[in-house]
Amino acid sequence: MKQNKCSFCGQSENTANIMLRGIDAFICDECIDRAHEILCGEFNTKKTKKRKLTLASILKPEEIKAVLDQYVIGQEDAKKYLSVAVYNHYKRILQPPRDENDVEIEKSNIIMVGETGTGKTLLAETIAKLLKVPFAIVDATVLTEAGYVGEDVESIISRLLQVADYDVASTELGIIFIDELDKIARKSANPSITRDVSGEGVQQAMLKLLEGTTVNVSPQGGRKHPEQKLVPVNTKNILFICGGAFDGIEKKIASRLNTRAIGYGTVNNSNKIDKNNMMQYVSHVDLRSYGLIPEIVGRLPVLTCLHPLDRMALRRILTEPKNAIIKQYQKLFAIDKIKLEFDDDVLDYIVDKSIEFKLGARGLRSICENIMTDAMFEAPSKQEKELRITLKYAEEKNYRLARKLHVA
Repeated sequence: MKQNKCSFCGQSENTANIMLRGIDAFICDECIDRAHEILCGEFNTKKTKKRKLTLASILKPEEIKAVLDQYVIGQEDAKKYLSVAVYNHYKRILQPPRDENDVEIEKSNIIMVGETGTGKTLLAETIAKLLKVPFAIVDATVLTEAGYVGEDVESIISRLLQVADYDVASTELGIIFIDELDKIARKSANPSITRDVSGEGVQQAMLKLLEGTTVNVSPQGGRKHPEQKLVPVNTKNILFICGGAFDGIEKKIASRLNTRAIGYGTVNNSNKIDKNNMMQYVSHVDLRSYGLIPEIVGRLPVLTCLHPLDRMALRRILTEPKNAIIKQYQKLFAIDKIKLEFDDDVLDYIVDKSIEFKLGARGLRSICENIMTDAMFEAPSKQEKELRITLKYAEEKNYRLARKLHVA
């Protein structure tokens, strides 16, 4: 009787563990394993291969802002600053090798100042979706000076290195968004007998990172693996975008503008100031007064503010963006084949309550969750295919949250 043999290695059916039969061929398990190893190697090589960037392939500032407009309502100035910064970052990466007499383009790190819920983190997350360079979002609240409990400043670069799949060359061309920068402000202008290890100490440790230096970072971050080999990363071409609420900085701005000054020459100047939106007048001087050291303020030359959201902006945030809150709830119910609709007066009610709570766009989500929790609990078990949220229903469900916050 004729034995079947592997069409690749010639191994007989008796000696092979498994023999698979095709139309006119056979293949043994050993050849399958070898083929799998080759395919995995080719796949990983293609996956890690860098995408070649050209000026023609990257988005222009107006195109970047157009994408941001799909997700973020208002904040025109902040979106322009970010769009220009990202585009210039690409141009710095793609500039041809320069000679000794050529002009060197330096990076312009950005700081965004705005109240909570105005869209700072959302802007950063949306930018991350567009980029062809590594992008990492880190929190400044967990940072401490080296040697103290907490994370070292170098862990910021470790996060970017992880996002770049440990490719040092890509990491050195990435962008980092440092959130909650105001939380590391100097605690007091007066010298203290104790070290400010999570405030001024962190700012001083960040100076060289922002300006550009070679940092030895641990690939896995932190101090949990002291035996691991450190990786040198040059931060000269890493763009830093910082954000913070800077709660109470309006008082610093008002003091600088001297809005309470008494005298004939100050009345007209005071009338020109919009006291309902003092944040628009923020300057680097105010950041220094708030608690940022002069050295770190100088390394963040581009300053932009995010304006407080008014009633019209909050109303648009509910329904217009690509990932609007109402659209998210409708998508959740659509998965259970339930059509969800909101009355217009319900949306107005949600906006009014959010303004009372003074939580910005995050307040919209809190109120919606409070209104929709019972519906999301009961609707999947019922046979109804449509659900309409009325003003009476919303007021009843939101009463619990209002009672917790002592809001009538």
